[in-house]
Amino acid sequence: MPTYVYETIPEQKGQKSVQFELQQSMKDAPLTKHPETGVPVRRVISGGYGFVGTAKGTPSHSGSCGSGCGCG
Repeated sequence: MPTYVYETIPEQKGQKSVQFELQQSMKDAPLTKHPETGVPVRRVISGGYGFVGTAKGTPSHSGSCGSGCGCG
């Protein structure tokens, strides 16, 4: 089961958000409230490693991702 990161949504100016992790099935809907306090929350989207290794383990880049973004 994947672990998702959530953060509380500050209700007043100056409040800081609090992050927490929760294991959920990918089929489960994202939480909208903290499971213990009921405070509104949102799921934090984070990236992975973002590279593909070659057989020797070194990063490989073909020069273009194929989507026309110009990342070459």
